Amino acid sequence: MKIFFEIRKQKYLEALDKLDRAKAVAILNKDLKVFSTFNDLFKEMTQLLTLDNFRENEQLVGYRDTKTARAIMLVELKKLIEANPLFREKLQFPTVKNSRLRMLINQSLNWQHSLCPNPRQNPDIRTLFLDHSCRNSNDSFARLNGNNQLMCSPFQSLTPPVQTPLSIWMSIPSTASHPAVSAAANGSGFGFLGNPAAIPKGPGESSDGTYKMTFSGASDRIMLPGSNAVQSGIIDEFPKTVARTLNQGSVPTSMDFHPIQQTLLLVGTNVGDISLWEASSREKLVSRSFQVWDIGTSSILSKAALVKDPSVSVKRILWTPDGNICGVAYSKHMMQLYRYHGGNDIRQHLEIDAHVGSVNDLAFCNPNKQLCAITCGDDTTIKVWDVATGAKLYAFEGHAAPVYSVCPHNKENVHFVFSTSIDGKIKAWLYDLAGSRVDYEAPGRSCTTMAYSADGKRLFSCGTSKDGESHVVEWNENEGSVKRAYQGFHKHSSSVVQFDTTRNRFLAVGDDYSIKVWDMDNVNLFTTINAEGDLPACPRIRFNKDGTLLAVSANENRIKILATADGVRLLRTYDSHSLVASRVASETLTMNGGTRNLDDAKTRSTEESNAPRLWRLTEISKAAQLRSLRLSPTVNIDKISRLIYTNSGTSILALASNAIHLLWKWLRTDQNLSTKATTKAAPQLVQPTSGMLMTNDLTNSRPEDAVPCFALSKNDSYVMSSSGGKISLFNMMSFKTMTTFMCPPPVATFLAFHPKDNNIIAVGMDDSTINIYNVRVDEVKKKLKGHSKRVTGLAFSFLLNTLVSSGADAQIVSWNSESWEKQKSTSLQIPSGRSAAVLSDTQVQFHQDQTHFLVVHETQLSIYEVAELKCIKQWVAGESSSPISHATFSCDSQLVYTGFLDGVISIFGAANLQERCQINPTAYLPTNVSGMVFPQVVAAHPHEPNQFAVGLTDGGVVVLEPPEAEGKWGLPLPPPPSAENGLPTPVAASGSDQHQC
Repeated sequence: MKIFFEIRKQKYLEALDKLDRAKAVAILNKDLKVFSTFNDLFKEMTQLLTLDNFRENEQLVGYRDTKTARAIMLVELKKLIEANPLFREKLQFPTVKNSRLRMLINQSLNWQHSLCPNPRQNPDIRTLFLDHSCRNSNDSFARLNGNNQLMCSPFQSLTPPVQTPLSIWMSIPSTASHPAVSAAANGSGFGFLGNPAAIPKGPGESSDGTYKMTFSGASDRIMLPGSNAVQSGIIDEFPKTVARTLNQGSVPTSMDFHPIQQTLLLVGTNVGDISLWEASSREKLVSRSFQVWDIGTSSILSKAALVKDPSVSVKRILWTPDGNICGVAYSKHMMQLYRYHGGNDIRQHLEIDAHVGSVNDLAFCNPNKQLCAITCGDDTTIKVWDVATGAKLYAFEGHAAPVYSVCPHNKENVHFVFSTSIDGKIKAWLYDLAGSRVDYEAPGRSCTTMAYSADGKRLFSCGTSKDGESHVVEWNENEGSVKRAYQGFHKHSSSVVQFDTTRNRFLAVGDDYSIKVWDMDNVNLFTTINAEGDLPACPRIRFNKDGTLLAVSANENRIKILATADGVRLLRTYDSHSLVASRVASETLTMNGGTRNLDDAKTRSTEESNAPRLWRLTEISKAAQLRSLRLSPTVNIDKISRLIYTNSGTSILALASNAIHLLWKWLRTDQNLSTKATTKAAPQLVQPTSGMLMTNDLTNSRPEDAVPCFALSKNDSYVMSSSGGKISLFNMMSFKTMTTFMCPPPVATFLAFHPKDNNIIAVGMDDSTINIYNVRVDEVKKKLKGHSKRVTGLAFSFLLNTLVSSGADAQIVSWNSESWEKQKSTSLQIPSGRSAAVLSDTQVQFHQDQTHFLVVHETQLSIYEVAELKCIKQWVAGESSSPISHATFSCDSQLVYTGFLDGVISIFGAANLQERCQINPTAYLPTNVSGMVFPQVVAAHPHEPNQFAVGLTDGGVVVLEPPEAEGKWGLPLPPPPSAENGLPTPVAASGSDQHQC
């Protein structure tokens, strides 16, 4: 009331001062008359109308002018507001960073774009006041409109004259990967929509935005980074033991491990040679010297440079994320791409005259679900190439000096590229023609490389200035500033130091004749490793994907392979069977106890050297003959219906027949410093503090129709599951049900995430159809019809853009996973004299090569080729054998773990479906078990080829590993005497038959 009166009084005095008596009377009657009953002040103000100058009033003698009076009034009003108890401690304006408003606008645009029914890259959002909808286009790359004007990102207009935070220049819609390779990642930074501060807290989430989980039988003790318990064992997680030494023959300049077959090492040298090594056996599988494949298509500048100086070195060598293609960037104009077909089979794919001068770096990305290569060079440009055709898609110009490195990345559907030049400049680009979005200087204006951590959440750079000063830093993506600078460089470097990251935990740099290691969360140098000495001043280094192996260049043209304990086991495992043999074995048919090669033109010596290795059938009947660990639930459940390891390999998720999910997680202990699933340490059953369980919706479900099924997202954040009712989407951190959909009937019987888009799931139904469901828009986009009975298996090939389905009708159907058109179908070949159950499940799973798949039926195991749906290998259960309950490939696709209804577990070699090992129930079941207990489902560890788990019909889960001394399942036979046809004769398992399909 007082504030209202003071403002109106000032308006009244201003009207009198202007001699506008009519306005003054109006203010008096309309605004001030309400105060007439409070005191005599209203009467005194009325009397001011009788004065020629209101300053004649003794209380208003000091009134000077309007401006001064208003300033005095504001001071008084401020005092009144501050005195009000309702405003106490609420009047201090918070300290806000300059970029905050832009971040809020960006997040609003993110949210708007996340709700778009057809989200695309580089959204053309013009306003916050209208709902946004992306233009309907068949291509997510930026296009020209009818006036040839580029549809630019709205964030260009947000660029201020000062440095722009990295989060400002791009829009993030609503899903490592190795450094320098594009990878989908959920994370923070870049204005990410999933910021915990913006998400309502759910059950189990603490006030600081994190989830606090409790473990059955475990205390709430928290281990912080840097604590003694962690520091004492962290070094064991870093590869430090020299396990192998490779003699390259020339100086290694670039190296890269295969992303799947993680003992394969690709090497480029200073004389232009490239080599492919099998590190486990120290075997050089491939060696190629540089040559121009087609000199006629080369540019005049390229030809002139090679004539003037024919010496060429490899600047960068790199695998694609799927390991099917490798790229080589050379110091003279050229980039060459090879296709890898396994073993020593590497073939020319594309040669591109990419840059004028040196091609300094090479990386792969996947914008618009299209595999592309990105190169940079001495001509100051960055170029993007279609890997399939070699067409140039983009050329980014803006650097003033030669471009030294590129680092592509993506946050969900938005793809971008960082580039660095030798003058210390850092720029960022979207896939459009709008130019650089940010422009920074690297610390010390150093020649720098950039890389993300494997999970895509943290950005690092490492470089060396002209003065030899080296810098390793982590960037704050939201602010565009250095978050932490790592210390430990004491001497000037003679060349640009190289670095790599691993396990989302370590930074490693080759410097000062050693390998320097930092914990990502600590700026102080953690340790230095000299790899038994004899390293160059700035050694080249490269981790494999899991961080168990580290390749380091050494003097005298050598490469040292450093390994962790897990890495040593990995090398030992791959050393037991040649990758060359496994590739040729995939073309070998097994028939009537013998082998026959598909290619009759191959020489006898080649056939003999590449024949599948033979194994003696090993029978395990005692617990002492293997390592096992039984996981028992603390809740009352029935049999285990579905089982899977998380993609990280640290947990096991099970779905029981009563619709309850169970999650066991391995914690860091003295016996298990890596937190990976193992039989050496027992995991803990995870439960949120709320006590809730992940239980499927059973609305309208009928137990007799229920076929439990689930699918886990690639980042282990969500699980989609059904047990005969609606499909439920669970948050794996909080166990909270995010949503339910697809109320039966029909009932979901199998679920599979699309490998390139987590928002698309394929849902097999009990009415024989397959629904292609878009979670984002809650809509069935396509219904596929090709089976006559319920769908029991689904598997995607990300390489061939193919979905393979199987059903209880013993039909196998392939579909195009882009157009969803039916491609081919075939019937499973049931052996003569064998009859399958009326609704026998048929499961499918893709081989690691993505071109073959495993078919599991109660009567057989079969390997099919995708293109023609042709069976190339088959193992049939003998008449005395029990039906198969479930089977799965090992993570490297070299083994097939198979469960039977009589409790036996058999381990087959995938190359020829020869039985290597038979585990009897007495070896892994307790002695007091009652009734028939058998493996209902089998799951393979995602990183350990010789570890698997079985879900049992009594509700238990058992993890199995071979004896530590052996490290693998089964014992190989010595080479047998040749048969009459000159080929080895395999030993077939009793009670079973191996067939050519």
